[in-house]
Amino acid sequence: MSVKNPVKRLLMTLTQGVYVVGVGKDGLRDAFTASSVMQVSMQPLMLAVAVNPANASYPLLAAGGVFAVSVLHSDQSALADFFGNRSARDEDKLNAVPWHAAPSGSPILDEGLSYFDCRVVASHPAGDHVVVVAELTGGAFLQEHGRPLRYEELGNMDGSDELLPDHLGTSGGEPP
Repeated sequence: MSVKNPVKRLLMTLTQGVYVVGVGKDGLRDAFTASSVMQVSMQPLMLAVAVNPANASYPLLAAGGVFAVSVLHSDQSALADFFGNRSARDEDKLNAVPWHAAPSGSPILDEGLSYFDCRVVASHPAGDHVVVVAELTGGAFLQEHGRPLRYEELGNMDGSDELLPDHLGTSGGEPP
């Protein structure tokens, strides 16, 4: 896979996985693809996830205060594309895949590698996203073996080549 944007290539060296985040509140549910998920604390165990507040799933996450992160297998890039490039405004994405509810009630993809069940403790604006910090309330392996899908394996599936600058620096001129 060839990525032309040098800033995109640089960002792809920050190793990150690809996940489907399930949210729900009062019988409504949704899920979306996220690549910006990370552990942020050991005591207590906490994760952070970056979410675009313009996405249809964000109001459910904010109102429900819980979410579940399904870790995708290395061969599930089509699933990442499906949950990342379709909107709950147009269809119920969870009708297309087997899933079950975590103890929090949040959707977990049955065919994921593992999952983390989370309770939101804080949200912080971060540019065009919101960073949601959550305490882990549960989690488990869903499959015995497998390698997580990595962000760099998706190429430009998320359209970020067009959103990112082609060089870094504050001068606005030529790259250093």
